[in-house]
Amino acid sequence: MRHLLLLRGINVGGKNKVPMADLRAALEAQRLREVSTYINSGNAIFETDEGDAHVHTAVDAALATFPFPIRRVILTREEVEADAAALPEWWTQPLARRDVLFHTNEVDPAQMRARIEAMPLGDEIVHFGRHAVFWGKHTEAEYMRTAYHKYLIKEDFYPLITIRNGRTFDRLLELIG
Repeated sequence: MRHLLLLRGINVGGKNKVPMADLRAALEAQRLREVSTYINSGNAIFETDEGDAHVHTAVDAALATFPFPIRRVILTREEVEADAAALPEWWTQPLARRDVLFHTNEVDPAQMRARIEAMPLGDEIVHFGRHAVFWGKHTEAEYMRTAYHKYLIKEDFYPLITIRNGRTFDRLLELIG
């Protein structure tokens, strides 16, 4: 079964450095196969015939080889594809920004949804998937005044999510398929 691994807060501003070659080696050392990475922001795809318990244990053991804690999201190919298949039409329309907020298992998705729905979204548009929140922004000029920019970072759940832009999500969807 193919899996997508998304790491939070690595290789940002020279902090929490995780070379992708080291990540691949750490995952392969845990008997995960066909490990590949995409760009330097902690995106990995791998294969295994083992169940969920082994996958989570193996990934956690691989991440423990780095000298700082790393939050992660692990999804199966089917989970990623199901979220992508349920996307509304606006996701494929021209937008100034598209982002995907993947939540770790530490997040209560219902609480996260309630907090986001309470934000003044203005010209922003949001779709709640099963494993992520898909967020579109219509105009770049207003970005500094968006709920995404002004309020999201202040939320208690913010340290428990990892964000990918729309292009990265689209490419990961291609790679995991």
